[in-house]
Amino acid sequence: MEAEGLDWLLVPLHQLVSWGAAAAMVFGGVVPYVPQYRDIRRTQNADGFSTYVCLVLLVANILRILFWFGRRFESPLLWQSAIMILTMLLMLKLCTEVRVANELNARRRSFAAADSKDEEVKVAPRRSFLVLRSLSMFFCVWGDGGGKGKREGDRKGGENFR
Repeated sequence: MEAEGLDWLLVPLHQLVSWGAAAAMVFGGVVPYVPQYRDIRRTQNADGFSTYVCLVLLVANILRILFWFGRRFESPLLWQSAIMILTMLLMLKLCTEVRVANELNARRRSFAAADSKDEEVKVAPRRSFLVLRSLSMFFCVWGDGGGKGKREGDRKGGENFR
């Protein structure tokens, strides 16, 4: 008798808990990205944020939505995927904007420093270092000691595996 008398309270309470759990599932994955978004926007620095995580989450959520067309599951999980995709796209957009702006500012500073007559910035040519390094690696690996085919120290009865 008491259980029937409390139905007026338990049914709406059950519905409220159910809606609260669904909202937590839908928006729970987005909550950790809010402070990161605000921090990246405030500092204009996205160095600590990995875009590979966004890539993995985008692929996972797209696959989950595609799976939903084959076998239906609860709608809060579908909504969670859609909201996570939107969140990851927003994070990628912000990180791309910030990184491009930072690279442009760094290039402007280096050009401004190179153009100023008071101080000279000497930057070692990286390309020549890479060419020199690759040539030295080529000759170390493929060089055969003057074209003899075998070196003096390689005569232990084994064949030359070149």
